[in-house]
Amino acid sequence: MKIAFACLAGIAGLSCTQNNKEITKQETEFKYLVDEFADIKIMRYKVPGWDDLTLDQKSFIYYMGEAAKCGRDIFWDQNFRHNLVVRKCLESILETYTGDRETDEFKEFLIYAKRVFFSNGIHHHYAEEKILPGCSADYIRHLLENSEISAKVNSMVDLMCDPDLFKMRKSDGKKGDLLLSSSTNFYSGVSRKEAETFYIAKEDPTNQRPVEYGLNSRLVKRNGKITEETYKVNGLYGPAISQICLWLEKAASVAESPEQASYIRTLIDYYKKGDLALWDSFNVAWVQDTDTFVDFINGFIEVYGDPLGRKGSWEGNVNFVDREASRRTAIISDNAQWFEDNSPIDPRFRKEKVTGVSAKVINVAMLGGDCYPSTPIGINLPNSDWIRKEYGSKSVTIANITNAYAKAAEESPKNMLDEFSWDQEEVAFLKKYGTLTGDLHTDLHECLGHGSGQLLPGVSPNALGDFSSVLEEARADLFALYYLADPKLVELGVLPDTVAYKAEYINYIRNGLFTQLVRIEPGRNITQAHMQCRQLIATWAMRNGNIIEKKIRDGKTYFAINDFEGLRQLFASLLREIQRIKSEGDYKAGKALVEQYAVRVDQDLHKEVLERYAALNLKPYGGFLNPDIIPVYNKKGKLKDLKLEYADDFLQQQLSYGKAYGFL
Repeated sequence: MKIAFACLAGIAGLSCTQNNKEITKQETEFKYLVDEFADIKIMRYKVPGWDDLTLDQKSFIYYMGEAAKCGRDIFWDQNFRHNLVVRKCLESILETYTGDRETDEFKEFLIYAKRVFFSNGIHHHYAEEKILPGCSADYIRHLLENSEISAKVNSMVDLMCDPDLFKMRKSDGKKGDLLLSSSTNFYSGVSRKEAETFYIAKEDPTNQRPVEYGLNSRLVKRNGKITEETYKVNGLYGPAISQICLWLEKAASVAESPEQASYIRTLIDYYKKGDLALWDSFNVAWVQDTDTFVDFINGFIEVYGDPLGRKGSWEGNVNFVDREASRRTAIISDNAQWFEDNSPIDPRFRKEKVTGVSAKVINVAMLGGDCYPSTPIGINLPNSDWIRKEYGSKSVTIANITNAYAKAAEESPKNMLDEFSWDQEEVAFLKKYGTLTGDLHTDLHECLGHGSGQLLPGVSPNALGDFSSVLEEARADLFALYYLADPKLVELGVLPDTVAYKAEYINYIRNGLFTQLVRIEPGRNITQAHMQCRQLIATWAMRNGNIIEKKIRDGKTYFAINDFEGLRQLFASLLREIQRIKSEGDYKAGKALVEQYAVRVDQDLHKEVLERYAALNLKPYGGFLNPDIIPVYNKKGKLKDLKLEYADDFLQQQLSYGKAYGFL
């Protein structure tokens, strides 16, 4: 599970916590914000401490970084079956178009191309709807006809420009079958009922250690027969997976320990055979290895992209520990049993023994697949409930990404904090505490929230189906919100006083009710799981108590919390109910909760927030350029160092990745 990215109200106008070191000239000259287009900003993240790493550590990061980038085509194809051919056409236009590149229409085409590259396909990375070019269909035809492409021009024009063709990447199922009306490439010709029936037949309710059925496959219907096409070396996506394995082998040769090398080779074996039992074996070994300095994520993992919440999107990253910042997460994870024992949920759903909870603050050095260009700021893995229960989980907060968001915000002349705060006293309070409590929310969400609670015997991990992602994110968020206000955090020394938590309550409610709406188009409902989670919690709290007040001043809307302890108790009540829903597998209650509170948008509020946000000239979505890691060899051809350079051109990186990692 992952925190998608920092809440808007929790980033703009704030600065990140830094180590007590002198800011160098290089830091002051480093530009985090490198490009802006449409609703997107492109940033760079720094990799602090690179020069202090050993050659083996740098080599491991380099090899794992290459493995992370080799899965790029897989993620593009999972998002939509025609994405790769569209991307190749865009690359060809950018590289071979012979016409005038200074016209307004070509500039609109550039924006379209960047948006598609950013979203890893023709559907918006967050809002799910099809991205349409700002130039005409005739101009797209002109570009294709005057470039070196092998695809059919007419079909490419339709794919890019027809607003009704493949309209949504992930449908809500209200206009047609949930799967047949979605454009994701996890299913082919299979209806929702057929898919659910297929996997129910595989599951054994008495099995206490089930594999994640369907995680690494596409479900297809051919000649009336439904079968799985497994992602593996000799199966679907084989050419790209073979390249991933090649770099994993190299990484194993410079692993930090024999144990790390061993589970990397288990991962390779899993990629070769496609056996989900091997995926579990890898995760069991990986989650128990809490001492390594350099770590990684690599595989078909998160299920947010699947309408049924079952199929894993491919992702990868490589990272290493920020030891100073990890002191806070270590304190939290060391006290995991206390948090579980004192949770406001029904005691039946608490774990008697919390096992193997580890939490660190990390810095990423390379992003790939579902982590690139838009990356999470926090991750908790593995996702298997039984592995979490028996062996624990690894939780990370990504320091250099949150730092880059904050630094990029400082480079903008306007911010959301001033615009949406009630007064300067509130602004000052949020500046004082907002970054700390925002980071702590992420820590609690990832370190403990996802790993808390347990299913009742016989309840399937997939019982909540298409509502599982939003309910799981809400459960982890509520856990974090509830404990942020607990005096235990002051006692542990991770919060300075008993009022700091209010900053996160203010930011969270404002974002869930109001400011996050800048991320969707007028007239749309909310489709993305993390956004639905935040609206669910904030709206439920608004409607189920006289605690949150809507205030109007000079025609502008604000939200004020009049009873912070009362709000905490509302969070406790909702956490109790959502935990019950998950533990009992109560699909009907989960569905009702999401549909009532998480989806529909107040159109008047939406119109207002879009107008106010437009005046700030900010971008609601952010993503990152990867640094370039360049091998340096001695005269005998032996690797002697790896140099880190920071890229500064988004399109150039996308085009270079197309050449270097285009395996499908």
